[in-house]
Amino acid sequence: MLKGFKEFLLRGNVVDLAVAVVIGVAFGTVVAAFADDFIGGLIAAIGGVPDFSKEGIEINGTNVIYGTTITALINFVIVAAVIYFVVVVPLKKMSERGGAADADTDAPSDEAVLLTEIRDLLKTQQR
Repeated sequence: MLKGFKEFLLRGNVVDLAVAVVIGVAFGTVVAAFADDFIGGLIAAIGGVPDFSKEGIEINGTNVIYGTTITALINFVIVAAVIYFVVVVPLKKMSERGGAADADTDAPSDEAVLLTEIRDLLKTQQR
């Protein structure tokens, strides 16, 4: 049982996923700090509010805080932009290059098509 568990853990996909999770958490921390300190500082310089976490409105004696939501939205936009420009755009360009190579590939010759048909017929006859 432990041998199977060890094989499962050491497979490439599980290790790659674990590394991706750790890097993602670290990246999320960097983005949160960037949004809180830099972006929050810029918005505070313009709007005069240095800390968004306590910003809110009072409704019926209850303080409804929206500042943390603004910070989370800023974090989301930053992460989405980085993923789009660092992952999606390059992969799209690579697939377009690969697609162009596939389009240049010639169709199989008549002989190859005929041989494929003969092979398929022989397979069905053997069954």
